[in-house]
Amino acid sequence: MFDLPDDEILPLSKEHVFWTWSAQANVNPIAVKRAQGVYFWDVNDKRYLDFNSMTMCVNVGHGNEKIIKAMQAQAAELPYAAPGMTTKIRALASRAVAGITPNQALSKILFTLGGADANENAIKLARGYTKRHKILTRYRSYHGASAGAMAATGDPRRVAWEPNLMSGVAHFLDPYRYRSTFHRLNPNISEEDFAQDYLNHLEEIILYEGAETIAAILIESVTGTNGVIIPPNGYMQGVRKLCDQYGIVMICDEVMSGFGRTGKWFAVEHWGVVPDMMTMAKGLTSAYAPLGAVAMKPEIASAFDERVFEGGLTYTSHPISLAAAVANIEVMREEKIVEHAAQMGGVLHKLLTDLGEAHPSIGEVRNLGLFGIIELVKNRETKEPLTAWNSSSAEMAALRKYCLDRGLFIYTHWHTALIIPPLIIDENQLRDGFAILDEALKITDSVCEG
Repeated sequence: MFDLPDDEILPLSKEHVFWTWSAQANVNPIAVKRAQGVYFWDVNDKRYLDFNSMTMCVNVGHGNEKIIKAMQAQAAELPYAAPGMTTKIRALASRAVAGITPNQALSKILFTLGGADANENAIKLARGYTKRHKILTRYRSYHGASAGAMAATGDPRRVAWEPNLMSGVAHFLDPYRYRSTFHRLNPNISEEDFAQDYLNHLEEIILYEGAETIAAILIESVTGTNGVIIPPNGYMQGVRKLCDQYGIVMICDEVMSGFGRTGKWFAVEHWGVVPDMMTMAKGLTSAYAPLGAVAMKPEIASAFDERVFEGGLTYTSHPISLAAAVANIEVMREEKIVEHAAQMGGVLHKLLTDLGEAHPSIGEVRNLGLFGIIELVKNRETKEPLTAWNSSSAEMAALRKYCLDRGLFIYTHWHTALIIPPLIIDENQLRDGFAILDEALKITDSVCEG
């Protein structure tokens, strides 16, 4: 049934697969055969060091036997139950996820299929709870590719599908210190004042849009593919305060930054903030099965005690995915993977800093835990990006090709290279990847003006 020679995988895929985020004629995917730990192999047995956790999601690494066996056992016992039913694994998974939320305060869990529909359902819940319509999100955000999540997204992927998207979304600016809109002439502003300026900006948008119309502020706790932008101290606390002041629901999108990625279970915990809702996916199962979730405070859920929540999914709380989630959380606890990510975050910071000092094309490096990025520029003084906004360049393509040719799988986005490896990676494996990056960056250095 599943027999197919390795050399036929790629041509057969090119014949029948419609590829996402791609011009179909230009697709040339890696034909992957197997994976283990922090590595995967293609059909030619070439090994790749996975510096992107595939799609920023294989947090516990590839091939974890405990998760695989949990899924197999669940499939044998009960592979599916209708959304209106409950199961042992649904009860256990709900308790497990609620138990790791900040202060265990988000005790009601709605399971979805992934991050996009988690964000869409969070928006529905916020609108139903507040009886308001508008949603505020940031310009450098990405919240998913479905119509509602794409409307919430701030980056250029949204523009291609306008105006046929969900209405009621307004955007505001990210507290992006390296490219601050407000502080080009005052780069030495204190972190406290920097955070306050961006909070003042957010409050101004709230007032312009009408606080009484705004249901929720939806933000990535740490901005993901659009820059790994780490909020300054005081910013998240300030957002929480503004939400409380104006009766707005605070939703933290932890799809990419959750489940140990930053050295905490969830990134928002770095600032001691408890949101009203959190969305999650990716690391929730470490991508062993598709699953998303909305964790919410009980008062939001209770708004629907006597009122029907008009929403649902055929595959909500799918037993096999829930088995993967429960086993994934157990693995992370037993193997102290969150703590390991925090420790390796220090190693990654040193490697990034050393790399930045060695290569003139690196404008800035940033990381929180094992969530890192290299920002490449043509000129350090002017900070001109190596590529124009929402585009690539020959040098960025060559950088990625150099890495792939030498067995390092990385994700490049515009003028940045992201460093988001499985959380089980060790120091030697990180150094192996950085040795390749060190050579690859000579390509970008060659076009740097200073």
